[in-house]
Amino acid sequence: MERSEILATMGELKLYGMKAAFDEIIASAVKRQHEPQRVVGDLLAAEIAEKQARSIKYQITIAKLPLAKDVADFAFDGTPINETLVHDLAGGNFLGHQRNVVLVGGTGTGKTHLAIAIARACIRAGARGRFFNVVDLVNKLEAEARAGRQGRMADYLARMDFIVLDELGYLPFAQSGGQLLFHLVSRLYEQSSVIVTTNLAFGEMAVRLRRRQDDHRAPRPAHPSLRHRRDRQRELALQEKALSSPHATDPEPARLRNTDQLRRAVSSL
Repeated sequence: MERSEILATMGELKLYGMKAAFDEIIASAVKRQHEPQRVVGDLLAAEIAEKQARSIKYQITIAKLPLAKDVADFAFDGTPINETLVHDLAGGNFLGHQRNVVLVGGTGTGKTHLAIAIARACIRAGARGRFFNVVDLVNKLEAEARAGRQGRMADYLARMDFIVLDELGYLPFAQSGGQLLFHLVSRLYEQSSVIVTTNLAFGEMAVRLRRRQDDHRAPRPAHPSLRHRRDRQRELALQEKALSSPHATDPEPARLRNTDQLRRAVSSL
């Protein structure tokens, strides 16, 4: 079979990795006198590498990451951010335990950069994720509820390995939106990891989320199972250690916590 016929056949079979690497592999095999098994193995390896690259590109596209940011691009010098911790998070080990990551800090401290960088690193390692601005997500959840399709977004996101919620607290939203966000986070609990960026301390999250709540409404007692879940979350929160550098001098540094306190704050609605 002629070279042109081989390449055409590879194209018909969608063996694009083999096709792209064919000339180089054959030339190397002739020069170094590789055995046929070695040639076939190199062609197969080229195909696998190409399929993995296409899969990563596709997953990064559907994740809707707004920018191409990597950990290597972040300037850690002069910041209180724990570089070792960031690289550890980029390794994606927290995904296997469905743990959450919360990046807390003022404007311009690099929270979104790090969230995107961690997300991209996890996707390259084979994870699936989705990025949302929090207000945009709440708007989508409210539109879904109005259309009578509530729960479809949660079903879709529960199949992801992680979700990025960017800019929690920067803009207020209605109580109904806060409740929908709470239900979504509850649905994702122990199924998917949540990466959050916020300018709020944990105690301020609940206050901001219930800003528009009617103070005159009679409080409803929590269901026993919900109270137990909240107690467990508080217990976990007490067991967690702060993951920021202990020598921070910036009054509003970007801080990182790997904790379930996010759900506790949102569940205070």
